[in-house]
Amino acid sequence: MVIPRYFVVAEAEHELQNPTSEEKLVLLGKRLGLGSGSRVLDIASGRGGPAVLLARDFGCAVRGIEIAPEFHATALEQAASAGVADRVSFDLADAAGVELEPGSYDAALCLGASFVFGSLADTVDTLAPAVRSGGYVAVGEPFWRRLPLPEDYEDRRDPWTTLEGTVVAFETCGIPVVSVIASSEDDWDRYETLHWRTVEQWLAANEGDPDEAEIRSRHERWKRTYLRHGRDCLGWAIFVGWKRP
Repeated sequence: MVIPRYFVVAEAEHELQNPTSEEKLVLLGKRLGLGSGSRVLDIASGRGGPAVLLARDFGCAVRGIEIAPEFHATALEQAASAGVADRVSFDLADAAGVELEPGSYDAALCLGASFVFGSLADTVDTLAPAVRSGGYVAVGEPFWRRLPLPEDYEDRRDPWTTLEGTVVAFETCGIPVVSVIASSEDDWDRYETLHWRTVEQWLAANEGDPDEAEIRSRHERWKRTYLRHGRDCLGWAIFVGWKRP
């Protein structure tokens, strides 16, 4: 799997690469029961924001796996800068091809990247065995706030479903959802508009780049979609499932 260059460009300044906040990630850590003895797996760990925050605030050990070299390099720098490099590691790899030792983690996260394993259900099915009995699987996933979508909604083939449907898909593996931490409009605005600023600055500084037209096209389409309908129709949340003892 190759991460499109658009995301490397657009998320070059994102501390958190999902529409959430530090406060909500701290809440996630509390819901997961993290502490100094906890081991956490973070799939598609990106620039390291959640991993570094959880290690810093809860003292837990975090193993991140990230496929994009640019994100991986930044994650290593972030961990060192935050003084948690002794508790956080980042593997540069495609998580879909990494063998996960059964029962090795107290919690396994995949925030906004269920595509790594194919779908939400596939993600839960893959991560659940890596978590000990009584541990947690947490997946960040979009969902439609309302259906049907407006007729002029672009990117209609996105594979999302309703909030209820998302929970049903999560629970097909037999792990009940015990917490939902949903994004607010402020979370979405912060996440989306930082894309706009970063991409506009990149376009101004990189005229003639081979990917300029493709990046500009994505930027304009997704900005238009967000303003017309996305802010009202698309939700995102971290769904936390509990692996029964």
